[in-house]
Amino acid sequence: MQVPVKTLDNKSAGTVELNDAVFAATVRDDILARLVHWQLAKRRAGTHKAKSISEIQGTTKKPWRQKGTGRARQGSLRSPQFRGGARIFGPVPRDHGYDLPKQVRKLGMISALSAKRAEGKLVVLDAARLEKPKTKELAQRLDKLGLGSALLIDGAEIDGNFARAARNIPGIDVLPQQGANVYDILRREVLVLTKAAVAALEARLK
Repeated sequence: MQVPVKTLDNKSAGTVELNDAVFAATVRDDILARLVHWQLAKRRAGTHKAKSISEIQGTTKKPWRQKGTGRARQGSLRSPQFRGGARIFGPVPRDHGYDLPKQVRKLGMISALSAKRAEGKLVVLDAARLEKPKTKELAQRLDKLGLGSALLIDGAEIDGNFARAARNIPGIDVLPQQGANVYDILRREVLVLTKAAVAALEARLK
């Protein structure tokens, strides 16, 4: 399919042909949900920790004698039934990440790109370059393009001036094509691709 190409000044720069297999596929909401859950699970620190009875500081003396007091038998004040005691089956440091088949990850990326194209929230730029790293100048250009919440994906390398100018603009994220992922695509309203990013993504996902 033919899609118009724009410049940063919101001027026409011709058209580009998008591969239907990548940008016009059936959107699988279930696959998108699996990808988002997988990405967020990998991001979890997993540093939560509760102390077991062997890690609680305190006396090891038996609280009272076994029989004759009329109270329940107790072996340690560090037991979980006492205040300040241990926690049974508490959380321990672990990795929350899990494996996801490569074909599922590929299908999820195709679904995310196709969803943005189907919603009319896909913009193709000729290039993402600036002569000077001026945040105010870039913000004005993005405002002309109507981009308030957007993820911009460039080619293998991002222009240094553009990256420095964009990092202080709220709601604008910039990634190289190898960093493109489902979660970041879905969390922003508009997906902006440069022509270099379109070529790289099509070669990666065909």
